[in-house]
Amino acid sequence: MGIVMHNQQGTHVSTARLERAVRRLLREEGLMRTEVSVLLTDDAAIQEMNRNYRGCDRPTDVLSFAQDETVAGAPPTPVSGKARLLGDIVISVDTAVRQAARHNVVLAQELALLAVHGALHLIGYEDETAAGAECMRARERAILGIELR
Repeated sequence: MGIVMHNQQGTHVSTARLERAVRRLLREEGLMRTEVSVLLTDDAAIQEMNRNYRGCDRPTDVLSFAQDETVAGAPPTPVSGKARLLGDIVISVDTAVRQAARHNVVLAQELALLAVHGALHLIGYEDETAAGAECMRARERAILGIELR
């Protein structure tokens, strides 16, 4: 399994906790032969993506773009022995900083939560319904080993 990190915003942030959390999720979901791309960006860039892809002209904390939505919820099959790309997770560090301060947690913890949330979307979890949101939150708590707000 692989996690490809890209940091296109101006501040250096530690991604070790984020990477450990996503690896744990993928391992526990049986997705060992997959790859996830994580882009750390700023509010301006994520607002543009949110507007272009979701029709919401505002920044958000995390966006997920599944590579192959036909397999959402099912383990992807590797192609030619290589890891299969699950998709991309985009996180606004600007928003993560504000949320970490508001919830009195360190930035690394907030980034890990957002990455796990994004990865859960990539594998088919949804939070549009109350039941789906509760299922996602329970899975986030289990992966991160913390009580969530």
